Amino acid sequence: MVKQKQKPVGEEHGLVDSSRELILFNDETNTFDFVIQTLIDICDHERLQAEQCAYIAHYRGKCAVKSGLIDELKPKFEEMTRRGLTVSID
Repeated sequence: MVKQKQKPVGEEHGLVDSSRELILFNDETNTFDFVIQTLIDICDHERLQAEQCAYIAHYRGKCAVKSGLIDELKPKFEEMTRRGLTVSID
């Protein structure tokens, strides 16, 4: 008899994975230049990546701009919120 390795409780439902995404939402308030510079400053994006994220958020309504653990994303979320951007952690 071959003994199968058991999955941790919740893994089959995706509950163990603690990776999250920082989502930027489109708004009609902030300029592209401001959003791009904020993504460069806070999320360490290169200019082209920041521009692409800004356009994706503009045309699709939202864009995942960073992924990682909640503890890593929370300070970025708070600073982006402080700067007036609409963001969430999902």
